[in-house]
Amino acid sequence: MEILTINNVWMMICTALVFFMHLGFAFLEIGLTRQKNTINILFKNIFIITVGLLLYCLVGFNLMYPGDFNGFLGFAGFGLESPLLADGTLDLAYNEGYTYWTDFLFQGMFAATAATIVSGAVAERMKIGPFLIFTIIYVGFIYPIVGSWKWGGGFLQTLETPFYDFAGSTLVHSVGGWAAVVAVYLLGSRIGKFKEGKIQAIPGHNIPLATAGVLILWLGWFGFNGGSVLSADPSATSLTLVTTCLAAAAGGVISAFISMLKFKNLDLTMFLNGILGGLVAITAGADQMSPTDAIIIGAVAGAIIVFAVSLIDRLKLDDPVGAIAVHLVCGIWGTLAVGLFGNLAGWTQFISQLIGVVSYAIVCIVSSFLIIFTLKKTIGIRVSEEEELEGLDAHEHGMDAYPDFRLNEH
Repeated sequence: MEILTINNVWMMICTALVFFMHLGFAFLEIGLTRQKNTINILFKNIFIITVGLLLYCLVGFNLMYPGDFNGFLGFAGFGLESPLLADGTLDLAYNEGYTYWTDFLFQGMFAATAATIVSGAVAERMKIGPFLIFTIIYVGFIYPIVGSWKWGGGFLQTLETPFYDFAGSTLVHSVGGWAAVVAVYLLGSRIGKFKEGKIQAIPGHNIPLATAGVLILWLGWFGFNGGSVLSADPSATSLTLVTTCLAAAAGGVISAFISMLKFKNLDLTMFLNGILGGLVAITAGADQMSPTDAIIIGAVAGAIIVFAVSLIDRLKLDDPVGAIAVHLVCGIWGTLAVGLFGNLAGWTQFISQLIGVVSYAIVCIVSSFLIIFTLKKTIGIRVSEEEELEGLDAHEHGMDAYPDFRLNEH
């Protein structure tokens, strides 16, 4: 009972840290965008976590962990019903380390993250109504269904060499990243982002807030990866936290260094996104890597960030916060890296990782395209030119984030 209590308390602490990450996402998004859209971004982030938890309770948890199923789609029923022992008392150790309720809450915090990634990519020009509809469908149904393929014991878990994704480089980050690509493509770029074929920078209004957001996210990742050990096991947990931190540090340093060489300036936003890229990349195999492996994986992610951001701009995809480069590209890299580094490295593991990446790509691209394209053709997904220029806060919320301090923004 003492071990169960210790494990359960650790899991609840990690749950709180992952919850705290939503503040980090919010700070990062509003910091890297213009002040006239601050309320809009905050509203979306609050909606995602509140509605995401309710949907995960009603349908998501039992879609993601359906028990025995065909490996592709299963459903254990609506709502939550804790497993009981034969005498009718609560089965406290149903998962050999934490309770059913702890399991639900920890997993529920992950569920909302996929839509948060999309929120940053479509910032400043997507109507809030269609975004909220997309969130309900994607978080409520698509995320738990594809999550069941690995974490729910689905077909990726039953491959001869099982696909491995420790805490969600693909299951969480790439799932959000693929949808972000589709949404950005269907939305188009912000007014003024591309003029006469040239890329124009649209600076964020509060870089100190964005910096605070990244540091909060880094702190939250202690729970994101540390909790994914699913116990308070000292050796596994401590190694996971070390590899997580080293990958983040390496990602930031390398991203800043390569950015300096490429653009001849010390770009703080690139430094910040490099840290996040390192965190996303190590998430797939944090418990399987040595410290040196983690540094290499993080460093490659940091380099990827610089070139991915430039490539996305050249493709005329307008991603205000760099979500696609961070969550999708680094998520893919981190997932494949499990087959190249650490305890599981090998050709068969790499092939399984590739199968996983491709499987998620196909389903996430198709499903998000169907949802967003349907919304585009029916109710429309983009605000008017006037609304975009004057800000979504005034037009969609009738509020101003800084009523006593207003800049003229265009």
